[in-house]
Amino acid sequence: MLKTIPQRALRASSAKRGMNYVTHSRWQIDYPPVGKYIDFPRNAKFRITKPDLNLEPILIAGPTAAGKSAVALALAERLGSEIISVDSMQVYRGLDLGTAKPSPEERARVRHHLVDICDLAEGFDAAQFVQQSERVVADIQSRGHTPIFCGGTGLYFTAYIEGIGEAPPGDKALRAELEALPLEELLSELQLKDPETFGRIDLENPRRVVRAVEVIRLTGRKFSEQRVSWDASAKGQSQRAFCLTRFPDDLRQRIDRRVDAMFARGLVDETRRLLNLGLAENHTAMQAIGYRQVVEHLRGERGLAETIELVKVRTRQFAKRQLTWFRRRGNWRWLELKPQETTEEALAEILKAL
Repeated sequence: MLKTIPQRALRASSAKRGMNYVTHSRWQIDYPPVGKYIDFPRNAKFRITKPDLNLEPILIAGPTAAGKSAVALALAERLGSEIISVDSMQVYRGLDLGTAKPSPEERARVRHHLVDICDLAEGFDAAQFVQQSERVVADIQSRGHTPIFCGGTGLYFTAYIEGIGEAPPGDKALRAELEALPLEELLSELQLKDPETFGRIDLENPRRVVRAVEVIRLTGRKFSEQRVSWDASAKGQSQRAFCLTRFPDDLRQRIDRRVDAMFARGLVDETRRLLNLGLAENHTAMQAIGYRQVVEHLRGERGLAETIELVKVRTRQFAKRQLTWFRRRGNWRWLELKPQETTEEALAEILKAL
């Protein structure tokens, strides 16, 4: 008699494997009861079947330095998943230290997507992220794996979940014109023409302000009217969407340690090399915290010690804006990690909720 059992439930101590069957007399059950052995008649045959897996994407968001990358890596290893980076700066080749890009060792352990896909001369935006991430999700799922989105770019998460609305593609000539204007002038125009967007946009992010004004000028309509409304049942928004955070003092200390480590590992030299590759000409990449301040340092605007402290301040401010974004948008399961909580403990919380 041919018996059928889930593939995930079996691990042979040794086995003779055929095309469709495995023959062996002793198996270990990996799922409850854990570690128990069951003896079957020698030479019994079992058809190995794929388990009923939920391949819907898992989302792991949070502010910079919260520890989300380590948790996502551990989760991917546990589930046999692949990671999709949700980081507007990790897409650029060469922006390594300042973006806390996954190391070659980490990328060897788990396959990462949407990392190192653009040269510095190229642009990359939310529309491209949605297009490429949907293609990657389909590819991962077609191979029987669960995609794990991980990152801190709230706009990309929102664009993937909500959609990108009806906003038109960028106009290079108009964008260049707007980028040449003072930020204060752009903000005044935005406040006048679209108070709703003005009230919720990151006013310290010139790139997003420029985009909002660009869309208004191109369409003659408010930017806020061209955003699709939030749909609580949209893709990814369920029990599988997690936002990690930490106590303020703990997050601040983690940010400070990360910034110190970035400079110790050679952020200044990396930035100097990137300037020779066109970093200063890429307005998007130049918004990356750390690189912009180091460029100013290399131009003689401030000393190294002052630059390091400024990067810490800017990173803390950025983390606060990230948290504000995630609190206002989405249906996240919030996990506040304690200072001494290990990656394995955080992983256990997520696995329990899946």
